[in-house]
Amino acid sequence: MTDLQRAMADVAARVEKTLDRLLPKPVDTEARLFEAMRYATLGGGKRLRPLLVLASARLFNVADDCALRVAAAVECVHCYSLVHDDLPAMDDDQLRRGRPTTHIQFDEATAILAGDALLTLAFEILSNPATHEDPLVRCALVSGLAKAAGGQGMVGGQMMDMMAGRGSFDIGAVTRLQRLKTGELFAFACQSGAILGRADGARRQALAAYAHDLGLAFQIADDLLDIEGREEEVGKKTGKDAAAGKATFVSILGPERARAQANLLAEQASRHLDIFEDRAETLRQVARFVVDRRV
Repeated sequence: MTDLQRAMADVAARVEKTLDRLLPKPVDTEARLFEAMRYATLGGGKRLRPLLVLASARLFNVADDCALRVAAAVECVHCYSLVHDDLPAMDDDQLRRGRPTTHIQFDEATAILAGDALLTLAFEILSNPATHEDPLVRCALVSGLAKAAGGQGMVGGQMMDMMAGRGSFDIGAVTRLQRLKTGELFAFACQSGAILGRADGARRQALAAYAHDLGLAFQIADDLLDIEGREEEVGKKTGKDAAAGKATFVSILGPERARAQANLLAEQASRHLDIFEDRAETLRQVARFVVDRRV
């Protein structure tokens, strides 16, 4: 097992434990809703965004307990987005992380409400004094995640993604789409450690630049997996983008040029971390991982 694999396993286990504690237990009349929330969030996923939170927080000597709460909040937003993306009105997927999607396991209405509840729970977690003693830091976290998840971030990117199969998107439009849909949440995850640590502008900017390139590299690798990956490895249906005629990095650049671009972006991402010297080695390994992964 590599150092990164050990780090990912450790973060996944600790974030799982934190989420299990913070997610409501399935009791009383809301039991079905809470069960769906837990189904959508626990027991799967790479937990890559939480890893970015923990790794960036450690650059600024932030206590792991605080960082784990932010990591859990980010993962709640990410899982909410997957629940909604999988709905028939969006991507209409029946498989996620190797098991039935939330709306298949439960029903569409329950899935919508579970996603809504996960989104709002994220801000409940961030605004709690247990996340940070300074209310200004908590406000900055809430504001940052709201922007990353909203119309100028993930939701706006999803709207563009739905339009990508209806018209002619060039490489600039696809890059903006993925920066919003994927990159903004990556950027918040990376910068949250700096917010928790009250870091200066130069170091926060370095993490923002790293996250920008990392997010694009991640999405190109995702596009490649959609045409090259096996469903049993990836954990979801493959070949959907091509079947829908959706504009992607791969459809525009072709597989070889797209792969070369992903590698270039991963290298650029790592160079942005020079300001942190050897302390950012985990983040550098993440940049390599996102382009080499098979899931």
